[in-house]
Amino acid sequence: MPGMFKADKIKSPWIIAHRGYRAKYPENTLIAFQAALDAGVTMIELDVIHTRDGKLVVMHDNTLDRTTNGRGPVIDHSLKEVKKLDAGSWFNPIFAGQRVPELEEVLDLIDGKVPVNIEIKPHAVDARPPAKTIERQVVELINRKKIHDVAMISSFDKNILEKIASLENPPTLALISRDPADNSILAFCRRLKIFSWHPSPLILTIEQVEAMHAQGLKVFPYNVDTPEQFKQMFDMRVDGLISNDPLLVIDWLKHNRAA
Repeated sequence: MPGMFKADKIKSPWIIAHRGYRAKYPENTLIAFQAALDAGVTMIELDVIHTRDGKLVVMHDNTLDRTTNGRGPVIDHSLKEVKKLDAGSWFNPIFAGQRVPELEEVLDLIDGKVPVNIEIKPHAVDARPPAKTIERQVVELINRKKIHDVAMISSFDKNILEKIASLENPPTLALISRDPADNSILAFCRRLKIFSWHPSPLILTIEQVEAMHAQGLKVFPYNVDTPEQFKQMFDMRVDGLISNDPLLVIDWLKHNRAA
């Protein structure tokens, strides 16, 4: 049975920082994750991929081009090469010198203060993996750090989640989706004992939220970044939001709860 996630002490709504405090800081960097912690988020979401020498680094894309001054696929570069790159200047020159962090560095920074949602994208599963697949690497790191109670792995790819669920002592799982929750998705979530469903807000309806809740799943729509979206999602009784601007969500909730 995947996961031993302890969610009972976390009050809804969950405010989940997408790639850290991405609206104000360069995504997936230590400064972005620290800013999210300082803002008072419930959970931090991040992406992971491995380097040529099989080291886990935190980056969304499969190439270095968009968020660093490097070029080409991450898998073509060693950890030493990736760590030399500037991962901050692309966002704003004041962040020059920010580096691509290893996954373990981020976990050490968070240090169990809040849960962490580690997303494995399909492109992170490379055709030229090291001795251990990225799924196994992430699971083994979670096990070694003894953070099952505060770690989950999410993915759009059902095959990735299936593989993780088959491993020894797998962590909590979450399914990300651009498609509405039909019977096949509900059955998949039930079979793998998925903890939460992370849909695009563009396809979400209150009926889908109710169907997930009926199965005991939490619903966290992703990339919800405007007050209009906040109201729309919370009117559907979602359990929380994955946002690029978590402090904006927190401030909005304070104002609307007080109103």
